[in-house]
Amino acid sequence: MEHIWAPWRIKYIRTAKEGKEKGCILCDKPKENKDAPNYILHRGQKNFVILNSYPYNPAHLMIAPYRHVANLEELSNEELHEHYEMVSRSIKVLKRAFKPAGFNIGMNLGRVAGAGIDDHIHTHIVPRWSGDANFMPVIADVRVLPEALAETYDKLKGKF
Repeated sequence: MEHIWAPWRIKYIRTAKEGKEKGCILCDKPKENKDAPNYILHRGQKNFVILNSYPYNPAHLMIAPYRHVANLEELSNEELHEHYEMVSRSIKVLKRAFKPAGFNIGMNLGRVAGAGIDDHIHTHIVPRWSGDANFMPVIADVRVLPEALAETYDKLKGKF
């Protein structure tokens, strides 16, 4: 039997088992001013870009407003405009740095829609490569990520 180690997943597993973390990571992390340990790649005036700590694929990014807002229609025109400018810029950066074959881009609005953080809106950008989905998620409910978050952060930091 082959073993695949993914030690960074234990925090997510424990959090899911024990219940939701206190506070809002999309509010708290930008306030800490510790961008590298929090994987914040870029800060705008109204929004920021952060690596997803529990990614679906390598270089899975999220764009979120600084303001704690649950609904897309609650964003101001300035927040909305900058948000989607950051989505576009993130795609350009990821294309240069990782050369993905495609992307999944979207929002999960509400818990029933799959939002892990349902009270602070954010957009996911998931780079995709041909063959990146294999038997592991189907058979073992395991996703294998070939690169550590810190390494991905180092490749992307400063490219925005």
